[in-house]
Amino acid sequence: MKKSLVSLAMRVLATVAGALFMTGVFSMRASAAGLIPGGVYAGSVDLSGKTAEQASAAIEEYIDSLRDTPINLVLRDGVTVTVKPEMLGLYWSNPGLVEEAEGLITTGNVIQRYKAAKDLEHNKRVFDIELGVSLNNIDVFLQEQCQAYDQDAVDFKLTRQDGEFVITEGQIGYKLDVEASGVKISDYLTGEWDGSDASIELVYDTDVPRGGDGSLNEVKDVLGTFTTSYASSGSARSANVANGCRLINGTLLYPGDELDTLSLITPFSEANGYFLAGSYLNGQVVESLGGGICQVSSTLYNAVLLAELEVTLRYNHSMIITYVQPSMDAAIAESSGKNFKFVNNTDYPVYVEGTTSSDKKITFTLYGKETRDTENRQVSYESETLEVTYPDHDNIIANEGLPFGFIDVSGAHNGVKARLWKIVTENGVQVSREEVNRSTYNLSPASAVVGVVTDNPDAYAAIMAAIGSGSIDQVKAVIAAYSAPPAE
Repeated sequence: MKKSLVSLAMRVLATVAGALFMTGVFSMRASAAGLIPGGVYAGSVDLSGKTAEQASAAIEEYIDSLRDTPINLVLRDGVTVTVKPEMLGLYWSNPGLVEEAEGLITTGNVIQRYKAAKDLEHNKRVFDIELGVSLNNIDVFLQEQCQAYDQDAVDFKLTRQDGEFVITEGQIGYKLDVEASGVKISDYLTGEWDGSDASIELVYDTDVPRGGDGSLNEVKDVLGTFTTSYASSGSARSANVANGCRLINGTLLYPGDELDTLSLITPFSEANGYFLAGSYLNGQVVESLGGGICQVSSTLYNAVLLAELEVTLRYNHSMIITYVQPSMDAAIAESSGKNFKFVNNTDYPVYVEGTTSSDKKITFTLYGKETRDTENRQVSYESETLEVTYPDHDNIIANEGLPFGFIDVSGAHNGVKARLWKIVTENGVQVSREEVNRSTYNLSPASAVVGVVTDNPDAYAAIMAAIGSGSIDQVKAVIAAYSAPPAE
């Protein structure tokens, strides 16, 4: 019995030794030849009997075939944009698998090599080919080829027709999330993709339009209204006032929105409805396109004050004007950056209505939801003149190109310093008096351009002497004397 067990053990040891010897021989031959053993694959690529260089080339050839495979990127509303992985920087990210495959039966101890060799006799050894892509390439492609399909949200609109408000529905906006979409594309191509045609839905952010919450239905109350007259204006200035009013009319401000007057009324061009009319420039009255537009912004300014909205930018004129009291004006001057801005600081939308009438009056009315105690609380504004200075001379210019008798006079402007007070009363009792602004208006003497061309030496001498006196009245007297018909 003991001899049988010993004999069996000896036969097993001999078999194992023989197998190990043959494996060692096989391993040495494979190692000497530098070939990958049979039954080894990288994905679907057969690496059997290949050198490391040949195996790498075979895998790269497979990767090249993937680079041209169409990938459909699905945008919103079913729109698709096709991209090839080559454009996304597709590459083979684990080339170390070739070295691992090459040393599969030549590394480790004898038993490990034997086991690896026996496994290959019955089963394939498949190494996964890992792919990589360039997130930068993906982002660039998405920005250049896909963001063009984004859709901006369109807020609900409010218009006033025949004294009634009409609401127009808005539109939901869609904005491509480039970062999230890029990660989704990368994760799919490097983790799930089988190399065939594929579709990937991109990630979008939804932008909900403002006004869909019913807040526009609350816009019913007059928050502030103010009117000025331009009855003394000529046709060109009158047209400019009406045009500026038209361009601002209908503006809707949601909570937190800022109205930028200059951006709404420019450009000052004939194509935009403007005419040449007088305006202030460096303390002088000059003809310019849009002359008179400051009456539009000043009228709006006073309506805003009464509505108690937040004024964020306001300038006074360089010289005093007459259609509102000192410190109650708001100048517009594109060349010097003068502008008027205000913010809707209420919790509801504000609608700006601007109108002009046949008797040359301009009115701005601000509508919203009244949340103030208008029954017991009243707001008013008071202009206070702090200082007045008067011109002590006239500016007279002799023009050698104009005939004797011609005179063009521009009136004088007093220098004024003023401030504006906001006064709040409750139940008829003043509870606050707050300074709103301080304004300084430049002094400007009267000026005149006088023609002096004449054949009468006495008239020439007289007009030049009158000009030298610095008195426009004296100039007018000389013109009258030498222009009168001779006495009988």
